[in-house]
Amino acid sequence: MSALPPGSTIGILGGGQLGRMLAIAAAQLGFDVCIFTDEPDSPASRVAAKTMVGNYLDHAALADFARRVQVVTTEFENIPAETAQALIDAGARVAPTPAALAIAQDRFDEKSYFLSAAIQTPPFKAISSQDDLDAAIAEIGAPAILKTRRLGYDGRGQIRIKTLADAQGAYEKLGAPGILEGFCAFEREVSIIAARGIDGSIAFYDLNENEHSGGILSRTTLPAQVSEPTIVEAQKAARNVLEAFDYVGALTIEFFVMPDGSLIANEMAPRVHNSGHWTIEGALTSQFEQHIRAIAGWPLGPTTRTANIEMLNLIGEDANAWPQLAADPTARLHLYGKRDARAGRKMGHVTKLKLS
Repeated sequence: MSALPPGSTIGILGGGQLGRMLAIAAAQLGFDVCIFTDEPDSPASRVAAKTMVGNYLDHAALADFARRVQVVTTEFENIPAETAQALIDAGARVAPTPAALAIAQDRFDEKSYFLSAAIQTPPFKAISSQDDLDAAIAEIGAPAILKTRRLGYDGRGQIRIKTLADAQGAYEKLGAPGILEGFCAFEREVSIIAARGIDGSIAFYDLNENEHSGGILSRTTLPAQVSEPTIVEAQKAARNVLEAFDYVGALTIEFFVMPDGSLIANEMAPRVHNSGHWTIEGALTSQFEQHIRAIAGWPLGPTTRTANIEMLNLIGEDANAWPQLAADPTARLHLYGKRDARAGRKMGHVTKLKLS
């Protein structure tokens, strides 16, 4: 495929903050962006050239969308796989592929795939009833965590099982098919962001060290306090996934780092990722520009980190501190244009570059 020239239109499924930052990056490269979202007045729509508001399963609307764009990508992995396939059937080029999206939408399928690709995971079992949960607890033990197989994110759809007694009635409380994962006594959490171009070239960003609060990413720092063999292992895992799916675009894998430096895969995201927001100021090519470059058939950009990094998420009312953050000469403030600062909602982030 030849590279898309500036002036082409890139389609983005989803109207959240990741779509917003992708649209900004695309505009800087001379592309127009058309957002397809089921949300009127979305954060992404307010910075894009065009927006179509419709149902993700409306095949007629998707066909119209496909005619308006030269390539389609997604800003979150829970877009229905049927949506991606409908766009392909309508003649659109979609990156990443529906297969990569489908794997990331189901935690059991995702963990099973990791094992097939020689990527280590916590012990896990599929859960479809309380009897399944009781049997899994007997095998895996406690502590453990019960998660929905689908549609969980930022700590939603999860029940922590600290003791055997916590398992009683937990499946009914979960309310959906799930997966039980054994607890990992990890030292730290990290993520790797990588990108693959249409020509098969791969670029890795430095490993991110992440801290979560209430299941939501709160802080990312770089450099990560890990050994070189750990970095190599993370890059190998990312390369395996990218090549197995003939993947195009940015992809993230989250890991637990064990005391011996080995990695246990938590989950993957076939998209740009919250832990990579620092790349806007802290790398020669941001993850957002890199994703646009990849799907447009352009050469991948350099990923060199330019400073030590601290990136903080602004959750809910944290964003109300914008006057102080805007006045801080060491801070780079990003607000996502969301109208309501609800508890647990990602409203923005701030990145601090430490040059010395």
